[in-house]
Order: sequence, then structure tokens, then C-alpha cells
Amino acid sequence: MLYQQSIIIYYNMDNFPFEKELIELADKDLTVREGLLAAGKLSGGYHPEMEKVHKANAQRLREIIAEIGFPTLSKVGEKGSNAAWLIIQHAIGEPEFMKKCSTMMEENSSDINPIHKAYLHDRIQFFQSKPQKYGTQLTTDGKIYPVENKENLNKEREKVNLPVLSEAEINKIPEPEDIPEIDDKNVEYTVWRKKVGWI
Repeated sequence: MLYQQSIIIYYNMDNFPFEKELIELADKDLTVREGLLAAGKLSGGYHPEMEKVHKANAQRLREIIAEIGFPTLSKVGEKGSNAAWLIIQHAIGEPEFMKKCSTMMEENSSDINPIHKAYLHDRIQFFQSKPQKYGTQLTTDGKIYPVENKENLNKEREKVNLPVLSEAEINKIPEPEDIPEIDDKNVEYTVWRKKVGWI
């Protein structure tokens, strides 16, 4: 039994050479975030320490992508792919990188978790002040950020294995024309998005 386990471990490492590193990068992101949150340092905008981790992780992921292509399930395993998505999702200061990754996800849609594709698509739309497709992003007051089409929202969510929303939840979603008012509530957020190139 021990012999079989060692073969399985070797086989997994051989098949997914970047899995461990991607998981470690994502873990560092979450550890730093937890520390800053516990110290009450995450409420005043994008913390420099958090930004530094996000940039370093994105740079390393770029290098991995240059070597193996997009980190799909078949290339880095489920945990590695989950970690890569988290790194991409948190690279908020690098719009072009996130957009490029979204395109690569579309190109590899049969070899990724479809939920990841949905979250990244919506996050990009959110930062650009555009309505989202799947309803994954929230406003600062906890409401679902405006969506492209409320009537088709649950159909789109089902396509990517997201749970359906109740009619009451959907009715609470602000309309796309409310986006300027929603975004203007946080002046610093708008200034930051202009600075990094989202808008």
C-alpha cells in the first residue's frame, strides 16, 4: 500500500510540476490578507503590502503561462488550477493581464472550472463599470452589482454551475443605468481604477 501511494504521489508531481508552487503562491496571498484583516488594515483602500503580493504572484504566473500555456486542469491539477484562478482574480492592478487570462480561459473552456471563467468575466466588467453577466460581484452595500439581463441571469448561471437566484434576489439587483451612481459613492475607487487603466 505504501509503495502504491508513493507511486501516486510521484505520478501527480510528474504530471503537475507547477501545482505545488501555485498553491503556495495563493496561500501566501490569503495569509497576508488574513493578517492585514486581523490588524484592521484592509478597509482603507488597496493596501500596499497586499498589492505587492498580488503583483509578484501575477508576475510568476506570467512566467508559468509562458512555459506551459494557461494552467488548465490537465496541466496543473484541480488545486493548482484553483490557485491560478485566485492569483488572476486578485491581480486587480493589472487589467490587461486579467483580460488576457479571461481570453485564455475562453480558449480552454473545456479544461477549466467554468465557475472561474464566470467570476473573472464579471470581475473585469465590474472594474470597467459595465454590467456583469453572471451576478457574482457585489456592491459595497452587499447587493448584486447590475447585470446585463435579469431575465436570462439564472440560465447563464446554470451554464457555469452557479446556483440559481430567487426571484426576490434578482428583483433587488440595481439596473445598469444605476452604475454611475453606485461607482461614484467611492471617489478613491474611481481614482484608483483610472490610475491602473480600468477606466
